[in-house]
Amino acid sequence: MAQPQGLLYSKEHEWANVDGGVATVGITEYAQNSLGDIVFVELPKVGAKVEQGANVGVVESVKAVSDLFTPIGGEVVEVNGTLEDDPGLVNREPFAGGWMFKVKVADLEPQRANLLNAAAYEQFVAESEH
Repeated sequence: MAQPQGLLYSKEHEWANVDGGVATVGITEYAQNSLGDIVFVELPKVGAKVEQGANVGVVESVKAVSDLFTPIGGEVVEVNGTLEDDPGLVNREPFAGGWMFKVKVADLEPQRANLLNAAAYEQFVAESEH
């Protein structure tokens, strides 16, 4: 499955779209497919300081409960309140309306080294499926 270009990906199957010092974060299509129908999302609080790779919430599906990790550290500046009433939006639009939260990025360059581009993430997913 082709991944959107220009995003950064974590090995925990989250993506980040960094624009002007703020990263929009969500889970990948692979992650939402693996989870199945998402029924509940617990997101970090606005104002929370988060470290790259930290557990910041929970994604619950009909199959499992999974921890939500942040691919980018910084300060949470917004959460997607729509997911409270419609968590299935993550299944339908994992890279659009199903975004989860936004982080004001703390020093992107050292964090970028721990993330993958689209091609590297596709290879990681392909290798993990075998």
